[in-house]
Amino acid sequence: MPKTVGIDLGTTNSVIAVMEGGEPVVIPNSEGARTTPSVVAFTKSGERLVGQLARRQAAVNPENTIYSIKRFMGRKLGEVSSERTIVPYDVKAGKDERVVVKIPNVEKEFTPEEISAMILQKLKSDAEAYLGEKVTDAVITVPAYFNDSQRQATKNAGQIAGLNVLRIINEPTAASLAYGLDKKANETILVFDLGGGTFDVSVLDVGDGVFEVKSTNGDTHLGGDDYDRRVVDWLAEEFKKQNGIDLKTDRQALQRLTEAAERAKIELSSRLETTVNLPFITADQTGPKHLEMTLTRAKFESLTADLTERCRQPFLAALKDASLTPQQIDEVVLVGGATRMPII
Repeated sequence: MPKTVGIDLGTTNSVIAVMEGGEPVVIPNSEGARTTPSVVAFTKSGERLVGQLARRQAAVNPENTIYSIKRFMGRKLGEVSSERTIVPYDVKAGKDERVVVKIPNVEKEFTPEEISAMILQKLKSDAEAYLGEKVTDAVITVPAYFNDSQRQATKNAGQIAGLNVLRIINEPTAASLAYGLDKKANETILVFDLGGGTFDVSVLDVGDGVFEVKSTNGDTHLGGDDYDRRVVDWLAEEFKKQNGIDLKTDRQALQRLTEAAERAKIELSSRLETTVNLPFITADQTGPKHLEMTLTRAKFESLTADLTERCRQPFLAALKDASLTPQQIDEVVLVGGATRMPII
């Protein structure tokens, strides 16, 4: 019997998993990583890159690199005015005012479903290589607040990618299932999901394997990427003070800073300080310049204090909407890479 896969199609990263002996197991991609960046790019020669390869060249090819496409799924142009301003690629109106993305390198327009399908195709082919068999049946997760149009768009993306989408399920429900919380007698669960680009809080009632979403809240523009950007800004500011050079105007330097900031953030989850070392980051008349700075966890937490504070409001609102106090929550499920930060 062919295996059914579960797919988390995320704003920033995506994951594919399979049930092995009653346990969910994440399938590593062709690069050996457990998460695949939700990024698609087209090079000058028209070659398509998906995942880490696409993400690596984003700073030098911004107009042809598509990320955060999930924000545009099933939406009309008039609904995404704020989202349009924060991406460097060209977002336009297509058929029925639906969003399309224009890619100069291939002189084509793609729907968000088509871009998402390219990410799903990579997950599918990497899973097939790992499992040694065809993968067609899939369950795909979506945020609890997605409307019918956004859910249908996600299903369409799966079909374009050659998947038979058995079901679209809510992300907090999927997280609760992964932790085996469906086995519990009547319980109230709070799912705190801080991903790369979005933050969601959901309150669920579970009993006899049935999940009911009682309330959902969040911030669709808050995630781990915002924490990375604060580190990038700090590194660039400190470097400018020392050397009089603004690294943020140099796309390749900015790409290296962004990757280093993410590494530093991850290291600070298990250590109290980390060193950011970027040799030959830039050069001027006096020769090459190197960046070496120490970032402590305390400094990182002060740089991002307002972001962490922004997690509080949706959390309280979700409890209020469910008419519950914190004491009435039986389990808290932490989801998303950014919840590894000790401050969270």
